[in-house]
Amino acid sequence: MRLILLFACLTIPGIGFAQESEVAARAVMDEFLSAFNARDEVRWADTLHFPHVRIASNGVSVEPSKQSFVAKTDLEQFAIDNDWDFSEWDSMELIQAGPDKVHFKVVFSRFNPQGERYVTFDSLYILQKIDGKWGIRARSSFAP
Repeated sequence: MRLILLFACLTIPGIGFAQESEVAARAVMDEFLSAFNARDEVRWADTLHFPHVRIASNGVSVEPSKQSFVAKTDLEQFAIDNDWDFSEWDSMELIQAGPDKVHFKVVFSRFNPQGERYVTFDSLYILQKIDGKWGIRARSSFAP
């Protein structure tokens, strides 16, 4: 912990790399959920880094490219199949942060068209900064 604090003091005066990384990564997380709720597959994919990894439903999926991710994703059909209208972050806790990677422990809920919360899931999101751009590299969720 002391080592992290020492390096944090060597970056932007008043803001350590961990805090700077967290702020940037939270912005990506907020855009991820906003795009998901808007049912905008392209915008949603823009928040991810590829290859993108998802660990869920007793399996691991690796999406090699943005194009393949968008082609396989139909958020309108997801909404119909799950009686889903929108999702919210219930909590987002920073677990670890470095200058180019952040881990968040999150809890999110899904809501039906009547605005009723019908399910809540724990997840882990790993974000990376690649070529100056933050994106979600991997998600591990208890959601199906």
